[in-house]
Amino acid sequence: MLYEEFDGYKKFVGVDVFKDKAEEFGAVLKNLNPEFLVRDYQKEALGRFFYYFGDYPQRVAPTHLMFNMATGSGKTLIMAAAILFLYKQGYRDFVFFTRLDNIIRKTKDNFLNPLSKKYLFVPKIIINGRAVQIKEVDNFEAASSRDINIIFSTTALLHQRFNSAKENALTYEDFGGKKVVLIADEAHNLSVETNAKLGKNEMLDRANWENTVMRILSANPKKENMLLEFTATARLENDYPEILEKYKNKAIFRYDLKQYRLDGFSKDVRTLQVNAVLMERVLIAAVISQYRLKVAQKHRLAIKPVVMFKANRVTSAVDKPTEILDANPQIVVSGEFKAAFHKLISGLDAAMLARLAKIQDATLQKAFQFFNEQKISLENLARELKVDFAPEKCLSVDEGKDDDQKQLLLNSLEDRGNEIRAVFATEKLNEGWDVLNLFDIVRLYNTRSEHASRTDKIRKPGKTTVQEAQLIGRGARYCPFAVGEYTDRYRRKFDGAAQDELRILEQLYYHSMHNPDYISELTKVLVREGIVAANSVRREIKIKDEFKKKDFWKTGLIFLNSRKVNLGEDIWSLNDIKNDFKDRAQSDVYVLPTREAVEQDIFGKASVIAQGKAVIREFEIREFGDYVIRAVLDGFAAGKFEKIKRVFGNLESLEDFIIREKYLGGVKVKIKGMPPQLDNMAQAEKIYAAGLIADKVLMIANAVHREYSGTKNFKAHLIRKVFEKDKVLQLDADSPRAQNMRDFDFGSRDWMAQNEIWGTSEEEAFLRFMDGAAGKLKEKYADIALLRNEQFFKIYDFSGGEPFYPDFVLFLKEKQTKREIAYQVFVEPKGDQFLDADKTFEQSKEGWKQKFLLEIEKTAKTDFDMFKIENKDFCLIGLPFFNEGQMNNQLRENFEKSFNDELLN
Repeated sequence: MLYEEFDGYKKFVGVDVFKDKAEEFGAVLKNLNPEFLVRDYQKEALGRFFYYFGDYPQRVAPTHLMFNMATGSGKTLIMAAAILFLYKQGYRDFVFFTRLDNIIRKTKDNFLNPLSKKYLFVPKIIINGRAVQIKEVDNFEAASSRDINIIFSTTALLHQRFNSAKENALTYEDFGGKKVVLIADEAHNLSVETNAKLGKNEMLDRANWENTVMRILSANPKKENMLLEFTATARLENDYPEILEKYKNKAIFRYDLKQYRLDGFSKDVRTLQVNAVLMERVLIAAVISQYRLKVAQKHRLAIKPVVMFKANRVTSAVDKPTEILDANPQIVVSGEFKAAFHKLISGLDAAMLARLAKIQDATLQKAFQFFNEQKISLENLARELKVDFAPEKCLSVDEGKDDDQKQLLLNSLEDRGNEIRAVFATEKLNEGWDVLNLFDIVRLYNTRSEHASRTDKIRKPGKTTVQEAQLIGRGARYCPFAVGEYTDRYRRKFDGAAQDELRILEQLYYHSMHNPDYISELTKVLVREGIVAANSVRREIKIKDEFKKKDFWKTGLIFLNSRKVNLGEDIWSLNDIKNDFKDRAQSDVYVLPTREAVEQDIFGKASVIAQGKAVIREFEIREFGDYVIRAVLDGFAAGKFEKIKRVFGNLESLEDFIIREKYLGGVKVKIKGMPPQLDNMAQAEKIYAAGLIADKVLMIANAVHREYSGTKNFKAHLIRKVFEKDKVLQLDADSPRAQNMRDFDFGSRDWMAQNEIWGTSEEEAFLRFMDGAAGKLKEKYADIALLRNEQFFKIYDFSGGEPFYPDFVLFLKEKQTKREIAYQVFVEPKGDQFLDADKTFEQSKEGWKQKFLLEIEKTAKTDFDMFKIENKDFCLIGLPFFNEGQMNNQLRENFEKSFNDELLN
């Protein structure tokens, strides 16, 4: 497969080769909405595409590639970046198509509506120094050659427009003279010709779609058209040999749900089975949803949890709810349930909630305990639920009216102004629904849909179960938040703290009747899709009882720094940010249009009316005038004074930035044009040239500037306070981290303060190294204690304030001397997968951590004023990364030398 070939290329050249390739096109990435942080795996996907387009020696024309990316992993952001990149390569015309109309509406909002929270671009797109607009067009006949033109269409409509003689028809000939990029979302629907498992009629219809798309791709005689497919359901398994063959040289990137989950970008999915009547289970979901809301409010998080109630039959609402209030029906009709739900909520009282509180479910008990601790009585809880789940705060997507308004509400469920708490649905939301704050899905019916294989007679999950699993996958998208020291908004934070009350905001609950056979069937699909682990286990890290008896535990100190806002107080000029700042900013030559005219007799030779010979002249940007520069800066988000002040902390005014030599006023711009032009440049030409240089200055400044910095002061904390709480880890049973270290008895190692580490193979190798060094350490030190840092503490990089959790901290206290000396040593084992192209860590994405560790000894200052300590010195040390040295033996030697020099010699 192509993605495996690219994986091999990474191992040969360096793990960051494709991410670095993406960074080369900073001008592309800076036109994306800065609210959407481009994650490492997204840079990986883009870098592979950029490399394939420009450098891959076996590139096939016309280009046809497929990105297999998990639901919720940001495929649409990759599409947006690819469009911007291809614009720079001369492409102007794009066709976005997919099977479902609701995905079309959502994508239009993402691409065309600057007022949408999910708009993917900056307000003003600048490419090659010019403003570029994104326009929806019906065809490319009169499309602008300066803008990005996009046809949005369902697959069926696109097929129809190419194969029927109607007024708005498209022809393959129309596409023959253009470079067109086709972008297919939910692209597994295009693989119908290679998937014989569909029904005959559906297969014929979709095969026609596929044929139409392939003809469009081949329409350009120069083979310059392009097809980019995006799907979470690629079927790149051995069960689908035809699809494997089709995509072996097209599947350029694979980031499936399993990897997405393992990287911490999804919710933890749990099933909640309660042997109770339907409406009790419905009320349990509402109570747990309210529990989530109250936890979020306690921690000042703007998260409004949503519940989805899934029926299995559609009809309009009825006047009289059926008897489902006291039953567990096989079939639930959406309209009937909606009426029953509103009747339940409107009649809710404290007595009903008190009966619910007697159900012995761990999460439900936590919820009622939390309400009690927060002084929320059952009477008040009932009143809150009546208000929060009132009819106007519930949305039924099955009723065929106000579809556009409903789509707007569905696409903005996370917005503060959107008050929807419950969604009633059947099948409309199985595909194309983007939602982050869906935390509970309630399966209202109690049927199964497994079937027996014709060949092996084994019972297999049916179509309905597969659809339900896919819906769970959509709901499993992580709802981002940051709280306290947990600054990464987009990843799970409490896998290692399962008892933390905020854990409930990282979990999706699928509520069903107690039905073990169905849950077993569903789990098979969830495991196959990578949404949940095949088996998960709980592992505990705790301090040994005997260690807690030592004075070292009772009175020992650990020194940690903090993070502060970087106000740019040490930045006095452009070159304070980077030595060659001005040289980089003013290196390009900007060419003005020559205004040469060409007159030609239709049967004769051309005559050129020349304006003279073009020359290059250098201008200081401030020569263009204060008004011009202010107008230019006002056009950039980064050009506002408060944004510039964050980089240049000593700046007093925008005028200073414009006119002073050490800032923008001293930057020069080289302009090529005719002498008369340069003598008397038009205002538009000044704005154009100044805009290009200002854009470059702001881009370099903001790329280098760091929002935060780590303090040099490391304050003392009691070790027993930092490591006070035992950690409970939720791990995949098959993960190496879930296994005990072989042939290693933690109980007999008195230098190890904890019962286990549950670490990686590299961390285990470090423990074996420590085991070998323990004898020599005991000759020199009276106390030795090694602790595994399972997110017990973090330290902050001096230059950028990036948080860092070193894997281990080693405490040493020298044997009796006149003045007691204690050492605190940070250690970080790092595997070969993080090596750079030179088989070192210097240029890898983890290199900043090693650089930081090596700075600690000379830069850190210990602060223990809060503790009355006399005749004692503290020394903080960071060692280079520990690596087994399988790919570069020098790394292991460097670590051992540093360890010996710092601690033994």
